[in-house]
Amino acid sequence: MKALLEKLHIQDVNAGICSGIDGWVTDPNGAELVSYNPATGEPIATVIMGTTTSYDKVVDKSADAFKSWRMMPAPKRGDVIRDLGNALRDYKEPLGELVTLEVGKIRTEGLGEVQEMIDICDFAVGLSRQLYGLTMHSERPGHRMYEQWHPLGPIGIITAFNFPVAVWAWNAALAAVSGDTMIWKPSPSAPLTAVAVQHICNQVMADHGVDGVFTLTIGDNENVAERMINDERLPLISFTGSIRVGRHVAKAVAGRLGRAILELGGNNGIIVAEDANLDLAVRGIAFGAVGTAAQRCTSTRRIIAHNSIVDELTERLVKAYKTVPIGNPMDDAVLMGPLVSEKSVQNYFTAIETAKADGGEVLVGGNAIPDKGANFVEPTIIKMPQQTPLVCEETFAPILYIMTYDSIDEAIAIHNDVPQGLSSAIFTNNLLTAERFLSVQGSDCGIANVNIGTSGAEIGGAFGGEKETGGGRESGSDAWKGYMRRQTNTINYSTSLPLAQGVEFDV
Repeated sequence: MKALLEKLHIQDVNAGICSGIDGWVTDPNGAELVSYNPATGEPIATVIMGTTTSYDKVVDKSADAFKSWRMMPAPKRGDVIRDLGNALRDYKEPLGELVTLEVGKIRTEGLGEVQEMIDICDFAVGLSRQLYGLTMHSERPGHRMYEQWHPLGPIGIITAFNFPVAVWAWNAALAAVSGDTMIWKPSPSAPLTAVAVQHICNQVMADHGVDGVFTLTIGDNENVAERMINDERLPLISFTGSIRVGRHVAKAVAGRLGRAILELGGNNGIIVAEDANLDLAVRGIAFGAVGTAAQRCTSTRRIIAHNSIVDELTERLVKAYKTVPIGNPMDDAVLMGPLVSEKSVQNYFTAIETAKADGGEVLVGGNAIPDKGANFVEPTIIKMPQQTPLVCEETFAPILYIMTYDSIDEAIAIHNDVPQGLSSAIFTNNLLTAERFLSVQGSDCGIANVNIGTSGAEIGGAFGGEKETGGGRESGSDAWKGYMRRQTNTINYSTSLPLAQGVEFDV
């Protein structure tokens, strides 16, 4: 463990805030935060959190850096992100392993998360030459109209434990090429990965002679998070987390007329049609429902299977679940690691007992695995007679509910009858059924897939969901517009002053 931290230049973790290569700030009033290995329960390292005083220092630094960063041409900002992506390539293995160590993802997923950071950097480099505006024809002779996009300012990024570095990169890479600076508050469950990334950012910034573009503040909700979401110096807050906390963030930011990008919970369903390729379906469901111990916002939580194939599908899934290797996530043979905390384990058992009381039948799983560690549980499948209030909630644990349907209209109605709307999928070989699912009368989620699962989104498409998922979009496509402000410009190159809509006003 010590060697891994040293590879990432984490030798003495005693600072809660960073704003540049030589800008680590030690806050004498900051409380200690211990990072634990969820697979063993052992402490990894301790960091000193920031307070409102040190938080204000880093925001002032970021705001000051914005004044010069916004003036750098966007393609030059892209050069910085290119080098950040290359630095992440150099540190992919130790950083990915630190993700595994700190949050319990299996090693291949930890490495995959860093690859996602690299991919979004590559995307952002190309984007730095494509921050396009529109040109419109004016109704007034001798006039030209167009739109352009300007940076917003210093922005706040609040991330969750389950993707401790990738979600930051989605926001940071796009915000940086857009001309914004940023302050990052990571999850208190994953401070070390944030410190490691900041060290990498510091070196890249130093190589380019810039400072304060990427900044970090590690702190609690009272002293840092609340200050951040209510901070009028930050025109945008990007928040990833639970629906409950997301509601609070939305109200606070809207109350000061700021902007919010919200990526909240999901309760993702898969419809399995009577003509589905069950080989594909089982693989897609198993990865979505078991990967990351179902601690992804895109994890598969509900299966809506046609009555004609539900027995065979269930039999195959139960067989697959019984063969899932569970254990130390650093072991390449393991496919499922631990839950992140004791509270998550408690939520797992509470949901199972509630499902039983609602008439659910546990088909496989439902137990702790104490010989593996306190946070290890079995992936669980529960057959439900109907979609109960419990099934309509998101339980961040490896529990998969199976329900049945007769018609595609019934399946879509069941699928959409939950408050969340992040990711969805259907397995079918029927073109008409697939198109029905993707139509305006089909899935109401931000992501809708055919013959792949709900998990594993690529960075090229905008990521986010509808309803209680928050409506925000991060990552690819035109998500960059969320980090910029639009300006419409009209230029009069004539010697007269006609007014729009034919209005006449002579003085």
